[in-house]
Amino acid sequence: MSYLKSGLISLGISSAILPTGELLAANPLKKVEFHRPNVIYILADDLGYGDLSCYGQTKFKTPNIDKLAASGIRFTSHYAGCAVCAPSRSALMTGLNTGHTYIRGNKSIQPEGQEPLPAEVYTVAELFKEAGYATGAFGKWGLGGPGTDGVPEKQGFDDFFGFNCQTLAHNYYPEYLWHNDQKVFLDGNKNGGIGQYAHDEYHKMALQFIEKIYGKSMMVSLLKHPFQG
Repeated sequence: MSYLKSGLISLGISSAILPTGELLAANPLKKVEFHRPNVIYILADDLGYGDLSCYGQTKFKTPNIDKLAASGIRFTSHYAGCAVCAPSRSALMTGLNTGHTYIRGNKSIQPEGQEPLPAEVYTVAELFKEAGYATGAFGKWGLGGPGTDGVPEKQGFDDFFGFNCQTLAHNYYPEYLWHNDQKVFLDGNKNGGIGQYAHDEYHKMALQFIEKIYGKSMMVSLLKHPFQG
């Protein structure tokens, strides 16, 4: 069992069993039910802490994000794991800092993709799956090219749609995106066309995923990239 897995399980047991024990001691015959929150996690490349009005920015308004913050959780001590893409995402997916997580740089692997997460790495998506959640990731991946052990569908995600390769994600109107292990060509972008905006395409797929699993506990990662510098 990996360090991350044992640590996460220990934390889960500590937070879940103690209140249960107290309730059962008070009424041992009463069935205890816990609310399982849905999780929609939005990661936006190069979006600074002070760029959103819900964090105090006053130059312009971000009303839709402010609504999400008002009805969800607003993080005030949440930092990127690294200054560059792949190791930062690796830290997010594994819970390990860049001195321990496997991916520590933006190493490209030809013909497409980056250095893959190994099969034995335990990710937060796998943790959610073991807890009975439906898991989806939509947007920019960058943690293992097509055909490797690092692809999202082998790292705990039931469904993925978006850019497998973070380098190709610099193009907002790509020729194709990936739906799990299937390449999906975007006809509107043939021959340099700009008919299908990548973010619109994976937002549609994310909404379809949420609608399909409505009523089930879900963990959805929106891995956005419109703020690339």
